[in-house]
Amino acid sequence: MTPAEEPTGPKSSLAQRFRGFLPVVIDLETGGFNARTDALLEVSAVILDMDDSGTLFPLETHSFHLEPFEGANVEQSALDFIGIDLESPERDAWPEEIAIPELFRKIRSAVKKHSCTRAVVVAHNAHFDLGFVNAAVERCGVKRNPFHPFSCFDTASLAGLAYGQTVLAKACQVAGIEFDNNCAHSAEYDAEKTATLFCGIVNKWKEMGGWPLETEAATEETE
Repeated sequence: MTPAEEPTGPKSSLAQRFRGFLPVVIDLETGGFNARTDALLEVSAVILDMDDSGTLFPLETHSFHLEPFEGANVEQSALDFIGIDLESPERDAWPEEIAIPELFRKIRSAVKKHSCTRAVVVAHNAHFDLGFVNAAVERCGVKRNPFHPFSCFDTASLAGLAYGQTVLAKACQVAGIEFDNNCAHSAEYDAEKTATLFCGIVNKWKEMGGWPLETEAATEETE
């Protein structure tokens, strides 16, 4: 962060809940599985917020279709699976060296709003998404990456704990979240469903008394 972006106000409840990190839900569509060689084709980020009662909720979504970077590998099987037509005039794709900084600008704004130290990726099988984000940062020469470089929250693991399911669609079904398989494999749709799932797990844990027990105990000691 630059000095102008350093958090100055008191930490929000959201910042306190996640030790100064702002969880941002990410989903990507890619041209393969190798972050170094395969194209990043879609990116979507859902910024979260927390109300006065400590309930976490999705606030806003930012999505971009991306042009494959120069020399990128794009597997036809990947395009067939996610249903992307790179030649479609309706795709409105951005160069990643423009889209990624623009997305990061919006995330840094939310980080500052909550007086967080930085953002942390929340994703389904999160290290896959984080690997592609870090590779894009390196390609684009981004100097102000808001995300922690290796820490992340993996909703596949959390859903396995909370609902006994690690596939996003099945975890949503068990959690009572509507999921349309015909809309899946769109970065925006999957990011929003992942955000709803993550918020649901965090809120359920709170309702069960899992947080903020430490804060309450500290308050009682000072009274």
